[in-house]
Amino acid sequence: MTKIAVIGGGKIGEALIGGLLSGSLSPTDIVVANRRPERGDELKKRYGVTTVEDDAAAVDNADIAFLCVKPYDTLDVLEHMSDVIDHNDTDTILVSMAAGITLHSLESIASAGTAIVRVMPNTPMLLGKGVNVIARGRFVSDEQLETVSTLLGLLGYTAEIKESQMDAATAVSGSGPAYFFLVLEAMTDAGVNLGLPRELARELASQTALGAAMMATQEGADPVQLRANVSSPGGTTSAATRALDENGVRTAFYRAMEACAARSAELGKVSSKSESSSDN
Repeated sequence: MTKIAVIGGGKIGEALIGGLLSGSLSPTDIVVANRRPERGDELKKRYGVTTVEDDAAAVDNADIAFLCVKPYDTLDVLEHMSDVIDHNDTDTILVSMAAGITLHSLESIASAGTAIVRVMPNTPMLLGKGVNVIARGRFVSDEQLETVSTLLGLLGYTAEIKESQMDAATAVSGSGPAYFFLVLEAMTDAGVNLGLPRELARELASQTALGAAMMATQEGADPVQLRANVSSPGGTTSAATRALDENGVRTAFYRAMEACAARSAELGKVSSKSESSSDN
């Protein structure tokens, strides 16, 4: 049996728990640490997992510890757990799912030689449709990376990248679901404005997004060609996409994703500064 510790029972932590359980893991394999007892009770009741309030207790002899706390709490929480991880009978693999927190910052806090994997997840992993991009630390073996990749594979699509690409991946997939939710919100409002009942407009927009995404993920699919296939010259779709271009939708996405990547990089710099100041 593989013992998995999930540190933090927020949105990402819960999505991870739900995804792992949907992927055939047993609730007895998972221990969740959450400092608010009422939240811990909620997760225990909903998923049947073991819950504790102390982070260090959760990682005691854990095979894999997923760190799912807010970026600004990550290094403090890791410092609290590092001695326990160092003295575990197992070679605990630490998996950080915090935006912006670099491997260097994590490795400087953890005990020397700790295997650390940095992951940028997204919330659709709750449905087994997540995207998780992975960057390995210095002390991670191929076998350990495969173990983490296999687990995350239960939650959807996984890809290993260089850490230098992590901010860009955060802009595309980590924050990406929010962009699509915003588009669905806008399409629903527009449908209502055009005379549709809100629930019908929302369902039409959501089902259309689902179908389009399935087409886009087919082998060899090209979004440029897919768009061209439904855009007859002088037709309704051409009129709509021309209006989107004229109103700067591409520029808006470029700027939004640049802002996201820049914020991710900024979080990494803040964590590095905090680490340096604590060493002085």
